[in-house]
Amino acid sequence: MVLHLLPERPAQPAGDLASPAAARAGFVVGKSVGNSVVRHRVTRRLRAVVRAELDRLPTGADLVVRARPEAADADSAVLRRDLAKALDRLLGDGPGTR
Repeated sequence: MVLHLLPERPAQPAGDLASPAAARAGFVVGKSVGNSVVRHRVTRRLRAVVRAELDRLPTGADLVVRARPEAADADSAVLRRDLAKALDRLLGDGPGTR
């Protein structure tokens, strides 16, 4: 998987009522991952895994998770491990940074 992080959302127009407080995530699961059934299964698994890690992100951050073709054969445990390692690198939370 590939992660893209926008640590802080741009300022919203005055009339926009959307709350920028919570971090949020989006998913890109393209046809290279598999057919529609496989893509939806991968998206559901990624959504569950990311939900558990959203509290690690800064307030108001946007995270985009792009699935690679290998995600089609990965179970939730593998996706969870890969996401945790990627977030460690991205956020500087790894064992070598403490």
